[in-house]
Amino acid sequence: MQKTSARLLSLLSLLQARRDWPGALLADRLDVSPRTVRRDVDRLRELGYPIVATKGPDGGYRLDAGTQLPPLLFDDDQAVALAVALQIATTTGAGIEEAAARALNTVRQVMPARLRRRIETLRVTAVEQPVTRPNRQVDSGVLMTLGAAVHAREVLRFDYAPASPAGTGDGDPSEVPPRRVQPHHLVTWSGRWYLVAWDLDRDDWRTFRVDRITPRTPTGPRFTPRELPGGTVAAFVTSRFQGSDGSGGWPCRGEVILDLPAAVVLRHTREGIVEELGPDRCRLVLGSWSWPGLAAALGRFDADMKVVGPTELKDAFAHLARRYANAASDGSTDGSTDGSTD
Repeated sequence: MQKTSARLLSLLSLLQARRDWPGALLADRLDVSPRTVRRDVDRLRELGYPIVATKGPDGGYRLDAGTQLPPLLFDDDQAVALAVALQIATTTGAGIEEAAARALNTVRQVMPARLRRRIETLRVTAVEQPVTRPNRQVDSGVLMTLGAAVHAREVLRFDYAPASPAGTGDGDPSEVPPRRVQPHHLVTWSGRWYLVAWDLDRDDWRTFRVDRITPRTPTGPRFTPRELPGGTVAAFVTSRFQGSDGSGGWPCRGEVILDLPAAVVLRHTREGIVEELGPDRCRLVLGSWSWPGLAAALGRFDADMKVVGPTELKDAFAHLARRYANAASDGSTDGSTDGSTD
């Protein structure tokens, strides 16, 4: 039979695993008598756990919600997951950053040394973006390995699976040589994990999708971190995904006058600058990764507009107008495309 303290932890773990537990089933799981279960339940109640007894032929127990948060029990994986989630919460901009930081500090203090060391090596930067695609499953062991290399400032070698034709990242990693990088940061962006690193073979900064990384061991020598372009990790990652050179901002930026109220336009743009010009008219400055992309983004407002500048934006509108006209004509109704993809 387990010692009382170990048995209490086992009982608490069972009560957290499902809503209702018949007393006889708990006794069977713990290999004790129903009377011992009742005594252990009373001990947990004294510790602050609100355990409700249910009556009837199959009477049992339920861990109920209480007015105060009692001590919680987590296994190792749950504790690591909680710490990672709290790290991300400190950068969400949702007004809970200070509370999340305090909660993370509390969790670290009560963690066993073996878990605290794992958490200390994992530093995550969350770059706020709307999730526009399904999350890709990332192995927690890979995250811990990458986080440890970032923390120790050690050169990392890994196999990097090329993107499949559908862009899912499920290609064959044996087709390409292993990468050698100086890992800088782990970040989350639009529902995916990325490693920001200096690529030693390409002599440039790169962002790698973590779900395509298979680390190799051992890690390499220690290095002195380089200065990241853009000043901050968030600025660097944002500029890279916007297609700029790392200085921040979109590579293509234009200005238009829209025949729409400013309040309407504000609801549908996150990064644009909107200036009210009248009750049904506003000025919009917006950026994109290409001039046709910018023209298409402005077209989604479905309103009359005037291009203030630059000339490249006017040319992009003319280019799309011809393309759309051809697509709508009788000679181009087969739905064919050029098949290009990113």
